[in-house]
Amino acid sequence: MATIAENLQAVHQRIARAAAAANRAPESVKLLAVSKTFGADAVLAAWKAGQHAFGENFVQEGVAKIAELPLPGIEWHFIGPVQSNKTRPIAEHFAWVHSIEREKVAQRLNDARPPQLPPLNVLIQVNVSGEASKSGLAPGAERDLAGFIRGLPRLRLRGLMAIPEPTQDKALQRGRFALLRRLLLPLQAEDAAVDTLSMGMSDDLESAIAEGSTLVRVGTAIFGKRQAVNGER
Repeated sequence: MATIAENLQAVHQRIARAAAAANRAPESVKLLAVSKTFGADAVLAAWKAGQHAFGENFVQEGVAKIAELPLPGIEWHFIGPVQSNKTRPIAEHFAWVHSIEREKVAQRLNDARPPQLPPLNVLIQVNVSGEASKSGLAPGAERDLAGFIRGLPRLRLRGLMAIPEPTQDKALQRGRFALLRRLLLPLQAEDAAVDTLSMGMSDDLESAIAEGSTLVRVGTAIFGKRQAVNGER
């Protein structure tokens, strides 16, 4: 069985190949290691192998790992749905939130962000595949939310995120990622800080990079298959 360090190397090679195919520099794509359901030991192994950005979906689990791993240069991203009653621990412990879809949540994160910390980097989640069960705003609705976020001093809007419905159809994958890229353009024109497209995971990162992803969220290809989890951790 490959080690976490070997898996990380393989993912970086995939990113480099995909970037080259798209005439992009490999360093234009950041790797976020999705460590949800894996223990602090797995995160530590990845950090020792040079990985510094980690994504968590569950508030309690993520906060516990953050407390256990005060490592130099480590950066924590919250990538799961944000419940209104969990905004304070997210605002107090994470550097990024990828899944903003409501003004109420944005306001609560802003109000709870400690003043001694830098503004919280946030992304608006867009539902690019139209699934009724999937979180995220309908394409086009992100403009109003972006305007609202720009008025909040403790948040910094950095871009958009999507989790499209899984498919092996490469053309469909690329079409959904291309939609998110087009939605980002007017936000970039209005705000120089907007620079992030969080899209692409273990099974579709090549299509995402071809369509301009600047951050891919990879868990399984680094840490292996995870156990099913019910409820908050």
